[in-house]
Amino acid sequence: MPILTLKFKNKAIKEYRLEHGSNMTIGRRSTNDIVIENLAVSGLHAKVDSMDGGFLLTDLQSKNGTFVNEKLVTSHWLKEGETVMIGKHTVTFSYAKDELRPQEADDNATDATMVMDTTSYRDMVAKSSPEQAAPAPKTPSQVSQAPQPQPQPPSQGGNAIGVLTYLAGGTGDIELTNKIVKLGKNKANDIVISGFMVGQTAAAISNRPNGYHIGYVGGMAKPKVNGETVKESVLLKEFDVIEIGSTKFQFMYQA
Repeated sequence: MPILTLKFKNKAIKEYRLEHGSNMTIGRRSTNDIVIENLAVSGLHAKVDSMDGGFLLTDLQSKNGTFVNEKLVTSHWLKEGETVMIGKHTVTFSYAKDELRPQEADDNATDATMVMDTTSYRDMVAKSSPEQAAPAPKTPSQVSQAPQPQPQPPSQGGNAIGVLTYLAGGTGDIELTNKIVKLGKNKANDIVISGFMVGQTAAAISNRPNGYHIGYVGGMAKPKVNGETVKESVLLKEFDVIEIGSTKFQFMYQA
């Protein structure tokens, strides 16, 4: 049977054996199978299901996201030796030495199941119980036969719309449908952000032919993208994290 090894700073804390046909939940609440007592971890953060001969990791609308080998995922078929990052902890997936491993799909095929439409995914999670938080993507064999198309940014000729999802300082999603979206503490802005250091209009996101760009406008609190201060204009990539004062968003494309 597979083994999930919980680690902190590369130090193993505990091993959990996952039975075939069962599942394990991961989160901060004591009711989870794997409990991680850290404020960066959501109460019910993620789960691993045994199905179709494989093991499916699903993020349960967690606040800070679930990463596999440093890549943000919503769902992912786990493979031998992969590392799942949840908050500041990691969970390593491995098979016991005498375990017969299922045939694994190639990386490109598996990646096709990862990104889901943000709005529909959150709606499904809200309507589902923890045991049915999200419909399972196709099995590895099905994915390899028919990969799912992913949203394309405007620069690639798609009809995708940029979306900001609150990670801190608010809740919900904001579609970037205007040509220019202004952010700041003035109520006339499209997105109002409070904070002593935040400018009346702190930043602006413009929709250009090659994608969405964010630029600094004014105020002491300059916008940051993935922790880097925006000095001029930055082209946003999917899953970039934007910070203005204490407010934090994640940028995604929605078909």
